[in-house]
This record gives sequence, structure tokens and C-alpha cells, in this order.
Amino acid sequence: MQDRTTAEIIRNQHPLTLSPGDSVAAACAAMHRRRVGAVLVVGEDNRLAGIFTGRDAIRCTAEGYDARNTPLRLVMTPDPVTLLPEQTAIDALRLLNDGGFRHLPICQDGRVMGIVSRYDFRAMEHARLNEESRFFEVLR
Repeated sequence: MQDRTTAEIIRNQHPLTLSPGDSVAAACAAMHRRRVGAVLVVGEDNRLAGIFTGRDAIRCTAEGYDARNTPLRLVMTPDPVTLLPEQTAIDALRLLNDGGFRHLPICQDGRVMGIVSRYDFRAMEHARLNEESRFFEVLR
């Protein structure tokens, strides 16, 4: 069986995007409405500037930021790790696992194509990652 590409996973996807000047409150409201855990922060020409996640929202609250008056540019993760659309599902899972990420933007030439999370992968792909992880543990 051929590995799926991330392009196949994000096909017909319309990821949640906001601009760096939008507020944390606007991002949280949009995430709640769309029932997603991340916002891709984009600048001109749909170029990825950063990512804002539920974890960031919790951190902002804990650190006392005013969500209505704090722009995403101040609290987002700038220049996040990304994958290309032609990379495989297992590439994405490895990166999510190794980096401790929950969300991974898919970009082509710096432009947002979509986003994947652990929930986007099939059981077979998770099983393959688990098998690889066990193999590397034995080698240590």
C-alpha cells in the first residue's frame, strides 16, 4: 500500500486563518466556532507567519494577557515547522511525534495549503509509527 501524501489529507480543506493583527479573543472565538485547536496566522499573499493554538490561549490567560487587546503577532509561535504537500502521512506523524506538536501546517512556497493534526491519520499510520518507535527503542 502506498503512503498517503499530506495533500491527500488536506484536500478540500479550508483551514482557519487570521492575520497577525487580529486579537487573541478573535482567535479563540473562531477556534470555538470552527471546533478546531489552531489558527494559522497569515500575512500578505496567504504566507504563513505563525500558528496560534489552544495551548497558546491557555498560556496567554495564565500570563495575564488581555485577550481583546493582544494581537496574535505577540503571542503566536512564529515561523512554525511545516511540511510540503507531497510529503507523506508518516512523515507528518513522525514530525508531530518528535516535535511534540499537535498541529502541523502544510505549505507550498511559504503559502498555506492546509493543516494536519494527529486526528487526521488512519489507525494503520499510527500503528506504523508505533512499530518504528519500538524498533528504534530496541536499537538504543
